[in-house]
Amino acid sequence: MPRRETTPDSDKLPALTTPGPRARAYRVLEVADTAAGRWLNGVLLIVIVLNVVAVILESVDAIYAEYAAWFDFFEAISIAIFTVEYAARVWVSVENREFGTGWRGRLRYAGTPMAIVDLVAILPFFLSAFTDVDTRIFRSLRLLRVFKLSRHSAAMDLLLTVIRNEAATVVSSLFVMLIIIILAASGMYIIEREAQPDAFQSIPQAMWWAAVTLTTVGYGDMVPITALGKIFGLLITVAGVGMVALPAGILASGFSQELLKRRALYRLQVKDSLASGDVSAVELDQLKDSAEGFGLSDEEARILLRTEETNASSRTRCPQCGHEFR
Repeated sequence: MPRRETTPDSDKLPALTTPGPRARAYRVLEVADTAAGRWLNGVLLIVIVLNVVAVILESVDAIYAEYAAWFDFFEAISIAIFTVEYAARVWVSVENREFGTGWRGRLRYAGTPMAIVDLVAILPFFLSAFTDVDTRIFRSLRLLRVFKLSRHSAAMDLLLTVIRNEAATVVSSLFVMLIIIILAASGMYIIEREAQPDAFQSIPQAMWWAAVTLTTVGYGDMVPITALGKIFGLLITVAGVGMVALPAGILASGFSQELLKRRALYRLQVKDSLASGDVSAVELDQLKDSAEGFGLSDEEARILLRTEETNASSRTRCPQCGHEFR
């Protein structure tokens, strides 16, 4: 029986049966289940982190003035790396059956969220060469490169997966919060407009107070001074505690469910590896790669592997005498 593919990148495997240069490049760039792929991912991860650090340090005028040449050189190297990476990913994207073939397939890939992130990472550099906008704005936009970490970090991938899965629920809770903000602003406007015509002169202006109160920030720049306004503000503050906790609870529950699902998928892969007997060295490497892709720690992966090995051993031995079944 052929073993099931349960790795996170199993749907990215090339559809072509003949592994040509493009298929091999696809496996290195997108699947990253080879030594070359892991090495490339590590290099790109370091370059992305260094870019974010560089943008932050460039905002300090004294540092940038002294090391401007080094910052510019590093930016040129980074742009070259990211441009080649983007072009290569577009070129090999047609190896994924999901996008199809030819220029239409590459165009469909270019419209995916991760491809757009890759494009945004290099776009500010090229825009600054053709526009007269302050270059400091484009340098700041390079901070968007931090989103490229989601391609190389299991933790970022887990976060984006949870947000994507729980998007509808989170949007619903935010919509409810927006309604409460409007109602709170309207109520405070009615109560406080005569006592504080400058602070609560309109509902849109009162929405600032409602927002900072519901989110329990409370800057104190707008506060009710009437007795009825204070009572109403107290009720809104109490309601805000629950409303702010709602999206956080949804995401926390989503994290828990996603981790359980990934552990279950990893456990299935372990069972498939144990079905043919002892786990080989190649299969151990594959399981290690899968654990990293699922965002599982080495210790957790070892515990799951040992648990399944124990379960498999107990199923093939007599519970009374301990002899193996034949």
